[in-house]
Amino acid sequence: MALSSRIKAADAAFAPVKDFYFSSRYAEARFEPGVCDFTFGNPHEMPLAGLVSAIREHAIPHDKNWFAYKSSEEDPQGFVAEHAGRELGLAFEPADIALTTGAFAAILVAFRLVLDAGDEVVFSEPAWFCYEPMLLAADGVPRKVRLTGTNCDLDLAAIDAAIGPRTRLVIVNTPHNPTGRIYSRETLQALAELLERASKRIGHRIYLLSDEPYRRLRFDGRSFVSPASVYPWTFISYSYGKVLLAPGQRIGYLAISPLMPAPERRAHQEAMFGAQMAMGWCFPNAVMQYALPDLETLTIDRAALARRRDKLLRALDDAGYSTVRPEGTFYLWSQWPKGDPERFWNALADRNVFVMPGSVMASPGHFRISLTASDEMVERALPHFAEAVGV
Repeated sequence: MALSSRIKAADAAFAPVKDFYFSSRYAEARFEPGVCDFTFGNPHEMPLAGLVSAIREHAIPHDKNWFAYKSSEEDPQGFVAEHAGRELGLAFEPADIALTTGAFAAILVAFRLVLDAGDEVVFSEPAWFCYEPMLLAADGVPRKVRLTGTNCDLDLAAIDAAIGPRTRLVIVNTPHNPTGRIYSRETLQALAELLERASKRIGHRIYLLSDEPYRRLRFDGRSFVSPASVYPWTFISYSYGKVLLAPGQRIGYLAISPLMPAPERRAHQEAMFGAQMAMGWCFPNAVMQYALPDLETLTIDRAALARRRDKLLRALDDAGYSTVRPEGTFYLWSQWPKGDPERFWNALADRNVFVMPGSVMASPGHFRISLTASDEMVERALPHFAEAVGV
């Protein structure tokens, strides 16, 4: 059976996570009782009551058009423009907001808006494992650089060196999955200046995609600065699925920075509907759009995330792991002690503790823990992290 070259490439890039999800020891055991599942950002407790009531209430039709085709509806567009604008200190217009089926669709729309076949996109590793396959499926060319050392900051020199004549887009994920880093205004300002210089050097504009689905999940009173407030040629991808811990109920948006020069801003506003239609109706369903004002103020228990973070950090540090203290997201990014990472991972699996292997994110010496695991899972798993490195 013949496959398109782009899908062959995307499938190969996605193979590590696909194999882990469908073919590994984790795949065989994940639904078994007694498993401590720290892999994906999935819920392990019942959903937020407010989420359930909002969906139930807005599923009741008010008129014959309640479940008709929905694009980005005017009222939720205006709602997001106002509330995101207040949150980020940016004067969005409703037309700056394209409501999407989560951040996946928002990112795809951004790719299609600015990339031609063969255009290059720079992003930093370790990274969310879907950027590369999504780019390849869009006929883009990934250019990957590493984050800096133990502090996992943006390596601006490496980003600059990766920019060439075909570079069209740079992706920044803040707070960062998997490390939990939140990039400072100073770092983002330096990145903006770098991109401005590089755009002049190569003779065309380099856009920035700020992937921000975790921006409301921050620890220790940390503040957040969106790159869209620093670099005018920025798009924001956002998903409500993280803060609601409901990734199966998909709603998010792509936003255009209101600082973007007016001609380009208008061109992107006018093109978003066509891009979303052409890519397979990348609009959220009617009920999720109606429910948006009720969902805006809901959040998973951030105090519980912090409590789990601190317990696991202490246990991992005591056992000899080297772990990045996350400033945001709901993940811990840790380095295995010296030795064979696969042996350590299997030692945890032998004890029904499953973590995301760093090989899925091009970092085989590391692993990721999702703090969406229940408190009960955390308590059961704590002693096993020390046992795993002692075998």
